[in-house]
Amino acid sequence: MMTSDAALVDSLIRTVDDFPKPGIVFCDIAPVLASPTGLAAVVAGVAAGCPDGVDAVVGVEARGFIVGAPVALALGCGFVPVRKPGKLPGSVIRHDYVLEYGTETLTVQADALPPGARVVVVDDVLATGGTIAATIALVGKLGATVAGVSVLLELEFLEGRSAVKSAGVTEIASLVTR
Repeated sequence: MMTSDAALVDSLIRTVDDFPKPGIVFCDIAPVLASPTGLAAVVAGVAAGCPDGVDAVVGVEARGFIVGAPVALALGCGFVPVRKPGKLPGSVIRHDYVLEYGTETLTVQADALPPGARVVVVDDVLATGGTIAATIALVGKLGATVAGVSVLLELEFLEGRSAVKSAGVTEIASLVTR
């Protein structure tokens, strides 16, 4: 049974056929973010899916920033951005990973989290799980621990939850599941 926050958010997600290429059905969250009540529901719902007692929210470029930063405020903790190479100043830690269509790299500032910190990874969509699993590995390189993952939307048919569990995180929350 969906909560009222989840039902509102689900009703605002727009489905776009054949984007970004033929055969793909894209779930567009822009209408959710454009709605004050939709955005408030996202923040409340995603924050509710986060474990207690985390030191920081880690958000993945770029829509993970949009969701993660206000969730960090709601939780009363800091926000740490995970970005693509060349976007963060100073010393960075990087993690290369394989996607279904090639390879990608994520980076985080080397001093973004102290060793032993407990964090939650927040993103917009859990699809195949590759990017979130790579973020979990990147956080581990800093000596921090991912206590959970909380997302706005999970596309269950892509089985991303199994990739996140394989990366060592079993606490996974989704505001909307399709």
